Amino acid sequence: QVQLVESGGGLVQAGGSLRLSCLASLRTFRTYAMGWFRQTPGKEREFVAAIGWNGGTTYYADSVKGRFTISRDNAKNTGYLQMNSLEPEDTAVYYCAASFVFRAVVDGTGIEYWGQGTQVTVSS
Repeated sequence: QVQLVESGGGLVQAGGSLRLSCLASLRTFRTYAMGWFRQTPGKEREFVAAIGWNGGTTYYADSVKGRFTISRDNAKNTGYLQMNSLEPEDTAVYYCAASFVFRAVVDGTGIEYWGQGTQVTVSS
């Protein structure tokens, strides 16, 4: 049973924008903090952004601060990552995650649910 599904990835030119979505089939999605991570082959998983259960708290990696915006719509059981001013260095598979603990969606440990990822490729 797939409970988190990412979408919205694709190919975009540097400087462009892309919006990722994470649709959750979790019955209690509203109670989960959620976050976004990214990974490229041979690299460690990298934290991107996190948001609290009600959207009141957000946190970003320094590398994306000012360019990316995380949000959520609990009524739609969906999380979002708006990515602007994309750079080739942003190329990666992006994963959404959900956890009862906010810290988990920042440090990547103890996460209850992971999505399967969506590929983002930024060309120069």
